[in-house]
Amino acid sequence: MMSATYYLAVDLGAESGRVMLGTLEEGRVSLEDLHRFPNRVLTMNGHLHWDLAHLEKEIFAGLEKAARRNVPISGISADSWGVDYVLLDAKGKALGQPYCYRDARTADSPARLFKKLPFAEIYQETGIQFMTINTVYHFEAQQHEDPTVLSGADHFLPTADYFNARLSGVEAAEQSLASTTQLYNPKTRAWSDKLISTLGLGKSLFPKIVPSGTVLGPLREPIGAQLKSHPSLAQTQVIATCSHDTGAAVAAVPATGNNWAYLSSGTWSLLGAELPEPIVTDAAREAGFTNEVGLGGTIRFLKNIAGLWVLQECRRAWEAAGQSFTYEELTRLAVENGPAHAHISLRDARFLSPGDMPDKISTFCRETAQPAPATPGQFVRTILESLALTYAQTLRQLESLVGHKFEKLHIVGGGSRSHLLNQLAADATRLPVITGPVEATAIGNILIQALALGHLESSGHLRRIVENSFPTQTFLPRPGLPDETRFRKKLQLHKS
Repeated sequence: MMSATYYLAVDLGAESGRVMLGTLEEGRVSLEDLHRFPNRVLTMNGHLHWDLAHLEKEIFAGLEKAARRNVPISGISADSWGVDYVLLDAKGKALGQPYCYRDARTADSPARLFKKLPFAEIYQETGIQFMTINTVYHFEAQQHEDPTVLSGADHFLPTADYFNARLSGVEAAEQSLASTTQLYNPKTRAWSDKLISTLGLGKSLFPKIVPSGTVLGPLREPIGAQLKSHPSLAQTQVIATCSHDTGAAVAAVPATGNNWAYLSSGTWSLLGAELPEPIVTDAAREAGFTNEVGLGGTIRFLKNIAGLWVLQECRRAWEAAGQSFTYEELTRLAVENGPAHAHISLRDARFLSPGDMPDKISTFCRETAQPAPATPGQFVRTILESLALTYAQTLRQLESLVGHKFEKLHIVGGGSRSHLLNQLAADATRLPVITGPVEATAIGNILIQALALGHLESSGHLRRIVENSFPTQTFLPRPGLPDETRFRKKLQLHKS
């Protein structure tokens, strides 16, 4: 009988982070939540920045708790949201606090960049959908405001790769996270020389790219002599798994064959399919689909949808006004409310930025001659139904682009906890919806570590482990509800 093996996942999200202990034993993996902490955005000189020192402090707090478990940790890896990056000097020291992707400094960047290189050519080069949050527009904004900042940096690292470098001393951009920047070519599997040249940047700014599942090396001494010498961490290897959280989550979808689509549901909703090669066509560009890299060099052909962020922002606004709700309470109110009387377009730019989200929703409804929600339950129902309708439209576009129908939709991530949203998604898409696991990102992170260290045989083996380890739930489309034609009429509101 094989002994258990242990791994740590540092899973960093835009709203919160966690350090989780994974145990692989007898064909199953289990998770232990060691340390959870809020992420936070700093406002500095009118701009939004991430607090690197806070994140590093919390990661090391999680490492200390892991050491106290007194089990041999084989590997550790960080994953994070995409797009954002840390500028570094020649010694690997961060040059200030990194910008948050939601910062408004990129508002005018696309118009300036497209004068130099039309978006159709950018898409042909990168396969990435247009979103002002993409790294390419942040680089353009920085070059426009003060080009000495980028020229003064030695190199950059995407967020999770920065923390993997802090743990290992080895600096590299993992392929899945690099592919989110719109500076990476998914056909050549390298940084885009065309974009680098257009932006007027030096190639030395761009780090080495490594495949998903690359062993970077052992934990380095600067994490602290006490931790490094602790028996639990003495042999720990730092691994670049899928540094992009969605890449890790998709790797952990418990599915087989090619007749399934996935939805990673959280702050963002990312709906797509796993493909062997990118689809970089005019139709894909016009539909707003993106080609990001997944485990084993696969392509995550997907569309980014402003997911539960809209609900999170509403909750923050209500809390600031003295009304505090748990997500469970908000879901109950939405169920009690019954069907929504209004829907919003989640592609509208106003819903991507921070601010008074209830007011933004009300304004959109008035502008589209719909009754504005009046209670938290009505707001939540409007958001969830709008998400489900967007899923349905996106799925039909996806089927058209890949050339075949899907038989099921797998939903993973924190949003899969919402039974109401899951049922609405089944109703809108007219497909069976299979939900779980909730912690798909951490699970994928951990099992890619096991694969990199030779403890698993293949990505298929990885998915069988997930299927054997975590329960799933199936939601079927309910009979007697509006058919797809009527859903499509509602979806006209969602056209950008």
